Amino acid sequence: MERIVTVVPKAGLHARPASRFVETANSFDADVQLGRAEDDGLVSAASMLAVTGLNVSHGEDVRLVADGDDAESALDALEEVLSTPESDDEE
Repeated sequence: MERIVTVVPKAGLHARPASRFVETANSFDADVQLGRAEDDGLVSAASMLAVTGLNVSHGEDVRLVADGDDAESALDALEEVLSTPESDDEE
């Protein structure tokens, strides 16, 4: 399964948003990968280093690819993380 999502948190996929993203990805029985929507390269969504290494910013589109028993649920939960502003963003 695959999904394109726009990153909403102002920090992009760094610090707290990345931590929440990786924690969420690891909570499902699915192999989830992440990459920029316009690139073919994907990294493991279960790796904090790989996720932050993408250097994804606020407003960028990312591609989520999931395979496994919980693939759809994982994509739903990760889309929620990426499309929800951090509490600091709302100030």
